[in-house]
Amino acid sequence: MKLYNKLIVLVLFSTALVHAQFNKKEAIKATQNFIKEQNIPGLSVTVSHKGNNIWSEGFGYSDIENKKEVLPSSTQFRIASISKTLTALGLAKLVDNKQLGFDESLYKYVPDFPQKEYDFTIRQIAGHTAGIRHYNGREFLINNKMSIVKGLDVFKDSDLLFKPGTRFKYSTYGWNLLSVVIQNAANKDFFEFMDDEVFSPLKMNHTKLDIADEQNANRTKFYMIRKGKITTGPQVNNEFKAAGGGFLSTTEDLVLFGNEFIKPQIISNNSLSEITTSNIISDNKKTNYGIGISISKTKNNTLKLSHSGGGIGASSMLLIYPKEDITIAILTNLSRVKMRNYIKSLENIFLKKD
Repeated sequence: MKLYNKLIVLVLFSTALVHAQFNKKEAIKATQNFIKEQNIPGLSVTVSHKGNNIWSEGFGYSDIENKKEVLPSSTQFRIASISKTLTALGLAKLVDNKQLGFDESLYKYVPDFPQKEYDFTIRQIAGHTAGIRHYNGREFLINNKMSIVKGLDVFKDSDLLFKPGTRFKYSTYGWNLLSVVIQNAANKDFFEFMDDEVFSPLKMNHTKLDIADEQNANRTKFYMIRKGKITTGPQVNNEFKAAGGGFLSTTEDLVLFGNEFIKPQIISNNSLSEITTSNIISDNKKTNYGIGISISKTKNNTLKLSHSGGGIGASSMLLIYPKEDITIAILTNLSRVKMRNYIKSLENIFLKKD
C-alpha cells in the first residue's frame, strides 16, 4: 500500500475512534429533553475533539413563523457575553505585539476617560476587579445606535464601586471600555481589528457585529417567554457594547475559536497563560476568572475554561477542556435558559476518564 493511502486509512481510523468515544443517540436525547424542558425555539450545538468536529447539529427553528431550520455552520445567534472571550484574544494579540500591557493603567490608552478616585489596570478591568459598574435598571434594553466611544457616556461618570483589586464584580461596561483601549492601542477601528487579527486568522467566517438595523438572512430571530408563551423579544442595539456582548456567531465558529485555547495558533503560549490564570483579590482569594474567561475544574479534576452569555433572545455557552482536547459550543435563541443540567449531561457523555 502506498504511503498516501496508508495515511488516508490512518486518518479514517483515527476519526472512527473519536466517533466511537461517545453515544450520539444519548447526546441527541439529552438535547431534545433540554429543549423540551426549557421550551427553546432553536438550538445549535457543536463538539470538537482534537480539532475535529465530532458532533454538530441544529435543532428547532431560527425563525418559528417561517419554519427556518437551525444550521450549525451558518445560523448566527447572539453570543452575548462570550463576546468578552473573543475580545480577550484581541487584547492578547496586542500584548504579543508589545502594543499593550495587561498591568498598565487604563489612562495610558484612554486618557480622556473621567478620572476616578483610584487608578486601575487593563487586567483589573478584564478580570472584573476594577470596580466599574454593570447595568443599572433596564439599561440592557438600550436601543440607541452609538459608537463604542459614545457608548462610554452611559457609565463613564459613575463612581467606582470599590477600590480596584479588592473585590470581584461582573461588569459588561468594563469591556466596553476595553474595546476603546484596543482601538486606541492598535490605532485601528475595533471591529476591523477583531476581523483582521482574530476572526479571519481563525476562519471564523460567520462571526460579526450584531447590527440591529441591518438585514441578515443568517441571523436568528430572538425570543422570550412571557406568560408561558414564546414571543419575539424587544429590539435592542448592542453595537456600542460589542466587546462585552454584541457579537453574532455560529457554534462551528465558536469551536474554532475555543480550540485556540487548547493549541494556540495566533497568540503566544505566554499570553494564553496570562488570560487563563485566575485573578487574585486583596484578601488573597482567587476569583476563578482570568481575562475574559472563567476557570474551574471538571468532574475528573482537569482544567475547564468557560464563558456563558445571556441577553435578549440569547442564552449561550462555550466550554473548553484543554486536557481532553474537547470544545463544546451551545447557542440558543431564547432568553434566560437554564443550562447547568444540560452541560452536566454533555460532560457525562463526552468527558471520559482515562
